[in-house]
Amino acid sequence: MSEITVYTARKIRTMNPSMPEATAVAVREGRIVEAGSLETLKPWLDAYPHKIDTRFENHVLMPGFIDPHLHPSLGAILLPCHFITAMTWHLPDRVSPPVTSHEDYVARLREIEKSMTDPDELLLTWGYHKIWHGVVDRTVLNDISATRPIIVWQRSFHEVIANDAAIDWMKLDRADLERHPQIDLASGRFFETGLAVATKSMNPYLFAPERFGKGLELVKKAIHFGGHTTIGELAYPLINDELEWDILANTIEQDDVPFRMRLVPRGAGPGETDKAVERVNGFQSRKTRRLSFGNGVKLFSDGGFFAELMQMQPPGFIDGHHGEWMTAPETLEALARAFWNEGKQIHVHCTGDMGLELALDILEKLQFERPRFNHRFTIEHFGASTPEQARRIKDLGAIVSANVYYLHELGEAYWRQSIGFERASQMARLGTLERLGVTTALHSDFTMAPALPLNSAWVAVNRLSESGAVLAPEERISLDSAMRAITIDAAYMLGMEDEIGSIRAGKMADFTVLEADPWETAPEDLKDIPIWGTVFEGEPFPLGER
Repeated sequence: MSEITVYTARKIRTMNPSMPEATAVAVREGRIVEAGSLETLKPWLDAYPHKIDTRFENHVLMPGFIDPHLHPSLGAILLPCHFITAMTWHLPDRVSPPVTSHEDYVARLREIEKSMTDPDELLLTWGYHKIWHGVVDRTVLNDISATRPIIVWQRSFHEVIANDAAIDWMKLDRADLERHPQIDLASGRFFETGLAVATKSMNPYLFAPERFGKGLELVKKAIHFGGHTTIGELAYPLINDELEWDILANTIEQDDVPFRMRLVPRGAGPGETDKAVERVNGFQSRKTRRLSFGNGVKLFSDGGFFAELMQMQPPGFIDGHHGEWMTAPETLEALARAFWNEGKQIHVHCTGDMGLELALDILEKLQFERPRFNHRFTIEHFGASTPEQARRIKDLGAIVSANVYYLHELGEAYWRQSIGFERASQMARLGTLERLGVTTALHSDFTMAPALPLNSAWVAVNRLSESGAVLAPEERISLDSAMRAITIDAAYMLGMEDEIGSIRAGKMADFTVLEADPWETAPEDLKDIPIWGTVFEGEPFPLGER
C-alpha cells in the first residue's frame, strides 16, 4: 500500500454538508482517504506510512473547480486569432484591450492587415459585435483589402463575415451560397447552419496541427489559470471528429495537464437523424485517464445569444428582426425522443425564451409518453426566460447550466439596443431558480465568457453589469449556491458527483487552492481572490507565470 500524504490548510471548504469544514485531508493513490483534522485522521496515520505536507497551511482548499460547459477545441481555434473585443480579455499570451466603436474596430483591422507580411495569408479575427462595432460586412472588409482573405468571427462563434477574397479562398460556389437560407452573400454573413458551410472549407487551416496544437496549449494554460480540475466539452466534436480526437488526446493526455475532460457528443451530425443514437453510443468506448464520455448528449434549440439569433417570444427584438432555429423544431423533438427512450441525459442549448419554451414543451411530451426519474434534462445557457418557465423547469424535473456572464457583458447593451430593460436585466434569472430549488451550475462556454469560475460566481452573486450597475438584484444568488454551482452541482450536471465536486472519503483528490476564503471575502471582491494553483489527483500544480 502506497504512502498517505496529508495536506493541511488554514481551512478546507469541503462542500459536503455533513462536514462543511476541515483542516486536513489525507490522500493516497489519487483519491481522498479522509477529510478532517490531524487528530481525527490519527487512526489512518497510525496504520500506514505517511507524510504531512504543510505547504497550504496559509491557504484555503476547495474541491477542484468544475466548468461543465467549456469548449477546448473552440478555444484552440480562436485563441490564435487576432482578438478585437468590446471587453478587455486577459489571455494566456497577451492582453486584448477593449475596442468599442466602429471607427476603432475598422482602424484595428487595417492595422493588423498592414502588419502582415505575406499578402496571401488569411486575416482571421474574433470578437466582433455590431452593438459596439457597427456594421462590418463584406463591403467594409473589401475596402480594407480586396486581395487578402479576411474573415471576421462574430463574438458568438455562431457567425462569420467574409470578404470576396475570403469567399474565393474558401472555394465556395456563389450560386450555392445564394440558395442557402442562413447565408447572406450580399453582406458576406454565414450564420448558424450557414457557418458549417464556411467552416468545412476552413477546416484544413483551422486544424492544421501546428496552429491547433498551439491553440490547445493556450487553452490548457487558461483552464489551469481558472483553477479547474474538471471541464465538460459540451458538443463533441466541435467541427470534425477525425481532426480533433487525436490532437485532443495527444495534448490533454500528458502528465503536465492537471485536469480531466468529460465529453458530451452532439446529438446529430449534418443531415443525420436516424443513426444518431448509434453514433453517439459509439463514443462511449473511448476512454483515457483524462478523457471520457458519459451518458450525455447535446442538442440545439435556437441561435446564439451573442449573435442576437436567439428565438424570442413577443414582443421580440426592438429592431424587429427574428431569431433562428439551430435545429428545426420537429427534428429537435424527434432527436430528443430517440435519446430520451435510450435513457440518455439530454442537454439542450437554449438561449431565448422561445427556444426554452420549445425545449420544455418537448420535455413535457416525453415525460407524458415515457416518464423518467432523475433524467437530468439540462437547459444549457439559460439566457432569456420567464418566471413561469423557471417554474416549469422545476415541475418537469429539469436542471440548468447557466452562462451568467451574459448579464455582465450584454445586460445594458441589450437593454438599450436589443430586447429592452425588463428582459435584458433579468437574463440568467438564477435567483428564481435558487428559490425554487432547481439544481444549477455555472459555466463559461469558453470563449463566450472567460474561463474563470470565480468570475462567474461573482456575476451570479452580485449581478453587476460592465458599467457597475446592479441588474435585477432579486435574481442574485447566495454565495453558497454560487460555490456549489462551480463544484458539486457542476459535478452533478456532468453525472460525476460520485467522483468529484466535494472533498470527502473516496472521491478524487482534486482541490483548488485559494489565498483567501470566499466566505470571508466581500461579495464584490470574489472574482479577485488569488489562486495558488490546483491539486489534481493528489499532485500539486502551482500556477506558472501568465
